[in-house]
Amino acid sequence: MTLVDSSQGPSPLLSVRDVSVTFGGIVALNGVSFDMRQGHILGLIGPNGAGKTTLFNCLSRLYQPSRGDILMEGRSILHQQPHRIPDIGIGRTFQNVALFHNLSVFDNIRVGAHSRTSSDAISDMLKLPWVRREEKALDERVRDIADYLDLTDVGDRPVAGLPFGTQKRVELGRALAAEPKILLLDEPAGGLNHEEVYALGDLIRRLRDQRGVSVLLVEHHMGLVMSIADHVVALNFGRKLAEGTPAAVQSDPDVIKAYLGSKES
Repeated sequence: MTLVDSSQGPSPLLSVRDVSVTFGGIVALNGVSFDMRQGHILGLIGPNGAGKTTLFNCLSRLYQPSRGDILMEGRSILHQQPHRIPDIGIGRTFQNVALFHNLSVFDNIRVGAHSRTSSDAISDMLKLPWVRREEKALDERVRDIADYLDLTDVGDRPVAGLPFGTQKRVELGRALAAEPKILLLDEPAGGLNHEEVYALGDLIRRLRDQRGVSVLLVEHHMGLVMSIADHVVALNFGRKLAEGTPAAVQSDPDVIKAYLGSKES
């Protein structure tokens, strides 16, 4: 296993500590621990069934670990309900695009921003001045995100019928609208062609560099992970197999045997 010294530097933005998940007699995660630093792109890799999506579902509070803890900025998130996760700064996309297909691109992005609004039904009905100001700021944020993701030209079109790669950007826009500190990307390159994967890598780097969003990436496309990640964690059969820089993990004999097949994969 690749060894990592986590004692140096600032406190981690996210800490996964000895997390285990069991479903009946099946162990999906077994004592997984790692830290994620602010401003990093962290790649989470492993074969099918390694526990990657299970861990993502723990981070977004869809699953409750049977053991261990998950800390965001030093505070446990395990008491949070799933619908409150955006409030603490965690956004997520899904392996299978989960959008409101009858709504426009703009409205799908707007849905993601509602966790950052403070109005209620009565205030909305009365159209109070502060509500109008909040709605204007919300519209500006939605337009800004759409422009950033090159979605403005299709902003008024329903999501249904748009190319799959465009739909993935819409889902990313919806996650960004909640102004996350950490963005969880679940297989973002799935279904994309070579050019789209290259553009995706460039976009993820720009999100980190220009918008200050840290990214936790689950991905089978090794070329993408190894080209953009600052740090990589490899899982296998629910356990952490290796951790370190992309080069260190890619050359780790256990990782090569379990997943990559060869150093050049």
